[in-house]
Amino acid sequence: MKTFKSLLAILISVSFLFFFGCNTESSITSPETSATISKATLTDGLQPELVVFDLSPEERDGLIHMRLEEKLARDVYTTLGNTWNYKVFMNIKVSEQAHMEAVKRLLVKYGVEDPITNDEVGVFSDPQFQALYDQYVTQGNVSAYEAFMVGKTIEELDIADLENQLNNVVDNPDIIRVYQNLKSASESHLAAFNKCLTGIPQIKVAN
Repeated sequence: MKTFKSLLAILISVSFLFFFGCNTESSITSPETSATISKATLTDGLQPELVVFDLSPEERDGLIHMRLEEKLARDVYTTLGNTWNYKVFMNIKVSEQAHMEAVKRLLVKYGVEDPITNDEVGVFSDPQFQALYDQYVTQGNVSAYEAFMVGKTIEELDIADLENQLNNVVDNPDIIRVYQNLKSASESHLAAFNKCLTGIPQIKVAN
């Protein structure tokens, strides 16, 4: 039994590193594998389209905010992944695309207008998110360490916003299920960025 448990722990660790490790993109297979897992998890248990629950104005605003926040994560990771060529950005970028689609499915089901009118990377109609994108990309371009710090910051922000929605705002079962899955995924992403931060030295930039 101990041998089986040890083997299981090793397999879990290897799988985690395979999908979200800190090696460069050249050492990875296709990132679509992790995206498929994310989509299956995010849509699991969603009520049929004909079952529609009440949607409060606060829940509506939350969906709009989370849709933009997931785009922010996808766009920043896309840009920083192109800059630094670490597979953690490229894999999680694909996962964030799945998150965007999960929230959009809720927007469509409940007749909420999509706040994303231009899906181009780095383009936001909302000034707040445009400013955040510009800020995070500027910071992440300093060094790979700072890029990982940006990933850590974004995931912590995402988790905090999802926890606030789940604890203080949302009663709709559809939204609860999706937000719980988003939060679980973000916690995995945060763990991946924290692991990357422990494996790369911080570069001090002179003033």
